[in-house]
Amino acid sequence: MIRRREFITLLGGAAAWPLVSSAQQAAMPVIGYLESGVPGLSASRLTAFRKGLSEAGYVERRNIAIEYHFAHNDLSRLPELAADLVGRRVAVIVTVGGTPAALAAKAATTTIPIIFQIGSDPVQIGLTESLNRPGGNITGIVSMNLELNAKRLGLLHELVPAAARFAVLVNPNNPANESLITDVQAAASTIGRQIESLTASTNREIDAAFATLLQKRTDALLVSADTLFLNRQVQLVTLAARHAVPTIYPYREHAEIGGLMSYGSSESDRYRQLGIYTGRILKGEKPADLPVMRATKFELVINMQTARTLAIEVPPMLLALADEIIE
Repeated sequence: MIRRREFITLLGGAAAWPLVSSAQQAAMPVIGYLESGVPGLSASRLTAFRKGLSEAGYVERRNIAIEYHFAHNDLSRLPELAADLVGRRVAVIVTVGGTPAALAAKAATTTIPIIFQIGSDPVQIGLTESLNRPGGNITGIVSMNLELNAKRLGLLHELVPAAARFAVLVNPNNPANESLITDVQAAASTIGRQIESLTASTNREIDAAFATLLQKRTDALLVSADTLFLNRQVQLVTLAARHAVPTIYPYREHAEIGGLMSYGSSESDRYRQLGIYTGRILKGEKPADLPVMRATKFELVINMQTARTLAIEVPPMLLALADEIIE
């Protein structure tokens, strides 16, 4: 016969069993989200990323958790932030905001799956062994924005055909600069125009670059694809408006806040695919078996209000090509 005290103890233990089971069921995989920029600029990206996750069957706070780490444009913090995510034993690390975040994550772990979103060639910079068979613990999506600078120059030439002197603004710390400048110089030569490269990696240097544009009477500006320039979108658009310099940008955010024109791969599509890839890895697929995906959807955005302010008449052909016209 079970004594009364022992019975109560057993009953109490039995009552705790569902709680233990519930706690085990509540455990959910954690995604480490490593961004080189700041939280404020990531709202639309995160919306698209979460949409991709939901398409793969994952909803934040329902069956997955996300640990967000932002470097606030201080790239020196990325290794520490990546190491912290590894220490938290996240199920997968997603890196956005350029190559440095991806490289920091790769240096921090060889076992936790990593999914990147970058503009550079991942094979050339040593992230993957190939595009089709990445190898190791890392794969991701390439924006293709770095390859579009020649196309952007052509669009800018169509918008301001009388422009004779062009300039391209680049980040001197971007390893893809050499090929980028070679491409735009070849494109400028094809249309019989001159183009000069200007470098800037800080707010002060961006100000100085625009001062040089005025001094040399540059007619139009091409801003290269770089997270640095995305994070300084307000400064760039403000300076271009103040000095009345027709400018084309790689990211639609620039056009949305008053930039004249943007052309680049669709950010919402890229980040949605990033969420889908993350979901596939959470379901057990290995990064080594998932090919690096290249962006396939591109969009041209024209800000007509800015065009009118600059007294630019947008050719009907460009209006027909535009994916979005901001009035």
